[in-house]
Amino acid sequence: MLNGVRIVEFEALGPAPFAAMHLAQLGAEVTAIQRAGAGNPAKQGPALLDRGKRAITLDLKTPDDLAVARALVARSDALIEGFRPGVMERLGLGPEEARALNPALVYGRMTGWGQDGPRASQAGHDLNYAGLSGALFYAGLPDAEPGVPPTLLGDIGGGALYLVVGILSGLINARATGKGCVVDAAILDGASHMMSLLLSMGTQFDTGARGRSLLDGPHWSRCYACADGGHVAVQCLEPQFYAEFLARMGLTEDPRFAAQYVPAQWPAQTEALAALFAAQPRAHWEALFDGSDACVAPVLSPAEAQIDPHVTARGIWQGGVPAAAPRFDGTIAPPGRIPGRGEHGAAIRAELQEEGLL
Repeated sequence: MLNGVRIVEFEALGPAPFAAMHLAQLGAEVTAIQRAGAGNPAKQGPALLDRGKRAITLDLKTPDDLAVARALVARSDALIEGFRPGVMERLGLGPEEARALNPALVYGRMTGWGQDGPRASQAGHDLNYAGLSGALFYAGLPDAEPGVPPTLLGDIGGGALYLVVGILSGLINARATGKGCVVDAAILDGASHMMSLLLSMGTQFDTGARGRSLLDGPHWSRCYACADGGHVAVQCLEPQFYAEFLARMGLTEDPRFAAQYVPAQWPAQTEALAALFAAQPRAHWEALFDGSDACVAPVLSPAEAQIDPHVTARGIWQGGVPAAAPRFDGTIAPPGRIPGRGEHGAAIRAELQEEGLL
C-alpha cells in the first residue's frame, strides 16, 4: 500500500521503531539510521522492530555522517524520531532545518509527554503516561492496586499507532499541497484520546471510585483462576451474551445472578463465580464455551497463542513472529527480514552519491 514512500528513521526505543516497522510492513521503504557501535544497550533481545527496514550506522556528531543523514532527510517523504524534545535540534536536524532541506517532509516526533508542557523534558515510561492520562485508573481489580498493563496500551496504542496515523495523514496532505508538517505524537495524548470509548459508555465511568465502573467491577468482566493455575477471560457485557454465559455455566435459574448491572451485588457474584472456575482446569472451560457467544476465552501465553486453532487458521504468527496487520484484500504482508546493524550502509551511500545528494 505504501510502495514508493520513503521514510528515514532515527534509531530510538519502543514506539518510534514500532511505528517505522509498521510502515515498512505496509510497503514503505524505511531506512533506519542506527547508532555507530553496538547500539543502545537498553535494546535487548532480537531486533524484531527492524523487520523490513534498511539499516545504516552513522555517528551524527561527525560532519561526514551528518551529511549522509541530511541527504536522507532531503530525499524522504517522512521522518521518524523518538528522542526527548530538543535533541534533534541540537544535532542540526530539527524541523526547521529539515524543512529547509525538504519543504514537503512529514516530520514525525514520538515522545511520552509531548513537545511542550511542564513535563516535556522529564523522563518517563509507559506506565507513567497511562497513569497521568486517567486510563490506568480502570486497570486491575477494585481490591488491589492498579495493574501494570502490557506496553501495548501506552507505547503502542497511545504512541506508535497515533504516530502512524499522523504520518499517513501528513503524507496525504503533503501530496495535495506540497507542504509538510510536524506530527507531535505523545503517548499521554493518545492514551487520553483512547479514553473516549470508555467515556462514551456513560456515567459508569464517572464514579470516582475504582471497581464501580462498567468494565472494572462486574463479575462478568474479569479473569478467573482455574484449578490447574490457568486463567479464563470473561467479558459478556451485553444481556444476550450474559444470558448465554449463565446458560453454559448452568446458572440461568440461580437467583444470585439474575441482576447483571447492580454494583452492590458484584462482589458476591464474583466470589461465587471464582469458586466455580477454580473447581475445573482451563481445558474444561475452553471446551464448555467453545463455539458459544458467551464471550469467554482462555488466557494464553504467547507460545500457546501461536498454536491456537483460530490463530493458526488466520496465519497470525509467521516464523515465530506476529504477522503484519491489517490485511488488504485478505492478503497478509510478510513480516520482513531483520537487517544486520548497518547492513545497507554502502548501498545507501552509493545511492545518495548517484542522486547527487552527497
